[in-house]
Amino acid sequence: MRLSAMGDVAMTAPVLRAFVNQYPEVKITVISRPFFKAFFEGIPNVSFFVFDEKERHKGFLGLMRLFQDVKQLQIDAFADLHNVLRSKIVRSLFALSGKKIAYTDKGREEKKALTRFENKDFKPLTTMFERHAKVFEELGFAVDLSHPVFPKKAVLKDEILDLIGENSQRLIGIAPFAQYDSKVYPIDLIQEVINKLAENSNYIILLFGGGKKEVEILESLSKDKENVINMAGKIKFQQELELISNLDVMLSMDSGNAHIAAMLGIKVITLWGATHPYAGFMPFNQPLENALVSDKEKYPFLPTSVYGNKIVPGYEEAMRTISPITVVQKINHLLTN
Repeated sequence: MRLSAMGDVAMTAPVLRAFVNQYPEVKITVISRPFFKAFFEGIPNVSFFVFDEKERHKGFLGLMRLFQDVKQLQIDAFADLHNVLRSKIVRSLFALSGKKIAYTDKGREEKKALTRFENKDFKPLTTMFERHAKVFEELGFAVDLSHPVFPKKAVLKDEILDLIGENSQRLIGIAPFAQYDSKVYPIDLIQEVINKLAENSNYIILLFGGGKKEVEILESLSKDKENVINMAGKIKFQQELELISNLDVMLSMDSGNAHIAAMLGIKVITLWGATHPYAGFMPFNQPLENALVSDKEKYPFLPTSVYGNKIVPGYEEAMRTISPITVVQKINHLLTN
């Protein structure tokens, strides 16, 4: 069970792929919101159970119904990969019914130590992937994440090819948004990155986002550039996943698109502001050098937050310490190696 958010749900997919590859005789049912079903399609022995937040599974009585609904699947064990109030209630009901349960230890105290201003304990924490794998180990299934399994690139349909072309140019994805402003690279700097990349006619730059405001910004970023295409609002989510699976590299903030690309086996470069990869949210199977972080000498309190939801006066411009040239050079390096 993992209900939200998009990036967090995407982070469970590589662990489940490793699990079913190592335990092909075990069936897994994922409980999550309907929008996330596409993350798990094509994974052998994995089925999807829709969490109906608005009606059937709403409120405490809804969680009782969820328990009854899932119980009918005759499960043997319950893995709580969310560890919030709702999932705690459901797992407790399964525990009371005699089922084996385990849950993700989110390491809240360690994360507090990493993000506090005084006596900061600045060190890499256990990744969320390792934390999820630990849950399955407690249920009797040790999962080795060192040999990752990824889906094959999707065959792009005409609807997408009509938008991006059918030539052999390198595909670069850029997802410039995040839930919180403290994790968003300044728009004028991302424009510099796009402008520089667009000078290379062998590159097609695809921009990802959603919502009216983001679409407008992406339109301005792609304006007057033949090889920069705003994909927001033009294709369905499933098609977006198919397109991302064909990228040569994805540039993302510390956000859901980074984890979506990583779960599909794509090289991901991430930009970090108030948050930091040490908190355990580095995209799956990506080397630390692919994470470009803000200057800690100029901003010694970094990271100031695990999720980017804290406003720290004076730290609004931290991401400006990541040079657009550095970002472009990193992308070029990954495309030539």
